[in-house]
Amino acid sequence: MTKRLIARVSTLVLCVLMLLAGHPDVAIAEQQQLGGSFEVAVVEHLRVKVPAEARTAWLEAERGSWDPWLAQQSGYLGRDLLWDAEREEGTLLIRWASREQWKAIPAAEVEAVQERFEQLAREATGTSQGNPFPLVFEGELQPAA
Repeated sequence: MTKRLIARVSTLVLCVLMLLAGHPDVAIAEQQQLGGSFEVAVVEHLRVKVPAEARTAWLEAERGSWDPWLAQQSGYLGRDLLWDAEREEGTLLIRWASREQWKAIPAAEVEAVQERFEQLAREATGTSQGNPFPLVFEGELQPAA
């Protein structure tokens, strides 16, 4: 395995372990740089209501809207989509190289992608209006060290 792959797997494992340990407000995201150093990133933390029967529809709407758009954003490092069956919530941990790059994205662009997400979600769930997966929590996580 390459060092980069090991770093990514380690980051994912740390995030999942923190969530399973009952501490969803703490996460560390790192990206290995050339020369072996690490750049610590900020993590955008979102939770959305996702009923069990609509889980596949949520993932499809994410893949059809946010995935391709995020991949084009400067500073985007990756994201993890997690699902809590007990709460019927999706947790999104979106890693950014810097808070400045994340916050520099125009609100109008974010709103347009959100509209696309909601359109796909309505089509997949058979809902006629609104957002089938409303936001429950929005925050950001800073490195612990």
